[in-house]
Amino acid sequence: MSNQVWVCGEVVIDLIPDGTDSDEAAGEFAGKLIPVYPATAKFPSWKIGQCIRTILDVIDEIPETLPDEYRGNLPSAHQALHDIHLPESHLAATKSLERLTFDEALALQLLLARRRHQFESLHTTPRLFRSGGLLEIFDKNLPFELTAGQIEVGNDIESDMKSQRPMHRLLQGEVGSGKTIVALRALLAVVDTGGQGALLAPTEVLAAQHFRSISATLGELATAGMLGGSDRATRVVLLTGSTPAPARKEVLAQIKDGSAGIVIGTHALLSEGVDFADLGLIVVDEQHRFGVEQRDALKLKAQLPPHLLVMTATPIPRTVAMTVFGDLDISTLTELPKGRSPITTHVIHEVEKPHYVERAWGRILEEVSKGAQAYVVAPRIESSEKDGDESREQAHSVESLYQFLTQGPLRSLRVGLLHGKLTSEEKDRIMRSFAQGDIDCLVATTVIEVGVDVPNATVMVIADADRFGISQLHQLRGRVGRGAKPGLCLLLTTVDEQSAAMERLQAVARSVDGFELARVDLDQRREGDVLGTAQSGSRSQLRLLRVLRDEKIIERAREVATQIIAADPELVNHDALRDELAKLERDER
Repeated sequence: MSNQVWVCGEVVIDLIPDGTDSDEAAGEFAGKLIPVYPATAKFPSWKIGQCIRTILDVIDEIPETLPDEYRGNLPSAHQALHDIHLPESHLAATKSLERLTFDEALALQLLLARRRHQFESLHTTPRLFRSGGLLEIFDKNLPFELTAGQIEVGNDIESDMKSQRPMHRLLQGEVGSGKTIVALRALLAVVDTGGQGALLAPTEVLAAQHFRSISATLGELATAGMLGGSDRATRVVLLTGSTPAPARKEVLAQIKDGSAGIVIGTHALLSEGVDFADLGLIVVDEQHRFGVEQRDALKLKAQLPPHLLVMTATPIPRTVAMTVFGDLDISTLTELPKGRSPITTHVIHEVEKPHYVERAWGRILEEVSKGAQAYVVAPRIESSEKDGDESREQAHSVESLYQFLTQGPLRSLRVGLLHGKLTSEEKDRIMRSFAQGDIDCLVATTVIEVGVDVPNATVMVIADADRFGISQLHQLRGRVGRGAKPGLCLLLTTVDEQSAAMERLQAVARSVDGFELARVDLDQRREGDVLGTAQSGSRSQLRLLRVLRDEKIIERAREVATQIIAADPELVNHDALRDELAKLERDER
């Protein structure tokens, strides 16, 4: 006999095996929709179902959280809980799932709506863009034209910072879309008002890269107070965990007395002893590496609530943005600056087409002979590192690849090695050498994933590409094609042609649209993996809610949450909702 089995909103057919227990189960559930629970050999799903039924029989009523005026045709909380386990029909199961999913979405949206309301009640120092100031001089000296998107976002930021309400804005854009220039213009505008700006980066490599590139971009505008510097300039300083003690003491003094206008750093900026004279703007780069608590820790170093601009090169689907970053205004850069070249991506199967691998090394030689540079990326540092998948051959390491390439196909080139176990000084020295053209090919781990900008790099080979996620691969390949020359990305793999891993690689090869790839990524992975540490807590551990499938539910929940918080910010008249929100906030700590 067969029975309908209810699994996550879908009805499938399951055959109940023979046996005493199973016969009992068949008699009890015959002709009904059967709920399926995570089970073990000793405690099968149907026994869990019996326990659930016993519990449901003794529960008199479930407190109603959703006000009647917003419920519509959804069942009550009590009915939904009953029907999700013991549905009388497919319709009843569907409506119960919809109700419980809506409850989860509403709790998240209430949290975000209350944060937005709290932000709107804060007051800060308005930062009015000054005529004839640093920003105006900077714009006149730019060697390129800003894109229409950069101008539009710049206008949004200007409008935000004129207000007495602190800006809370997320700036997302494709790799190479020019987010850093937008952020730098905002930092200069704050300095023009006598304030300071802080740029928080997740790694020392990226912080050092920002320091060098911003200093170079500003030129004499970054040398205020220095010998030969301009009196119409600001001082740019760098603070990381590896900053030597004498230099650290000097930088801390400059931050405290306000002579440092733009402060670039890592988590070191959050440490005790870092005191700002007038922190007016915080820019957080690669926001997915930081949680809310870390951003808030830096805010506490300001006299008044500072303006906040968080940036990401990881495209965020609209529904994810509403679910995770709904407390922020969102700006998107889609247009790449003029002069950027296209990137071509190919998947190479190492076992089936070994001659293509040899050709990959040949392409690096060809590009270098034309004056270009290359990356080779591997998932691990040492060959001895443990691999999570014992069924597969051990992954390539940067150390083994470095030895192979320097002794073999790339022995005629200047090859550098970069990974996370090197000291900060070594990493900075190698990146500087690569940026200056003293290294032809850089063999590296994902330490180069974000922020590394070498326009002369045109080709990247990623070994064991299947070990990386879609968004990570998209980020990595964004390191090439940043100049006038076309980019080439080659993905090496040994996985089966019909596997899900190969499907991911082919998706990356087909598209350079980060937003499309983000949706593919979200389709293939659980939201918790995708959301990561973008915010902390429960929003990365969704239960019933699926951010792509449930777009309409999320939109409705956002509308309802906004209306409820607008009328009752502290939920004084909504005891049940207030309790649910308190639970959610506890989970987020």
